[in-house]
Amino acid sequence: MSDYIPSPRQWVRDQVDLYERSGGKQGTTLRDTGLPVIIVTHTGNKTGAIRKTPLMRVKDGANYVLVGSLGGAPTNPVWVYNLRANPTVELRDHTAVKTMRVREVTDEAERARLWKLAVAAYPPYEEYQTRTARRIPVFLAEPRG
Repeated sequence: MSDYIPSPRQWVRDQVDLYERSGGKQGTTLRDTGLPVIIVTHTGNKTGAIRKTPLMRVKDGANYVLVGSLGGAPTNPVWVYNLRANPTVELRDHTAVKTMRVREVTDEAERARLWKLAVAAYPPYEEYQTRTARRIPVFLAEPRG
């Protein structure tokens, strides 16, 4: 079992800690927005360490849409590379914890449909895409089995 390495960002560490310590009953919204988040536990592609990232909760049936926006920064968030290298994740949505497999969405029609769901759940994604020359990656987390 690998060690857990908390995020270098204090607010991320605090959110993950509260979410998990409360069994998914607290810390379930993004800071001051009131919008729901999930916690994605993934494996570092370089360190092999356990990482935990709060992401916007975007549902597509039993699946979850994960958007690598990083607020429209010029580079992808580190977790994008972790998911590309290690597609098995644990996803916590409030009190439910599921093992899921992620895949990057490359089919244009599927990506367009999922992007619309993501923007409906968190409208700033649309603006984030205009801030960066990179194409914001979209992943789909699907239940294993």
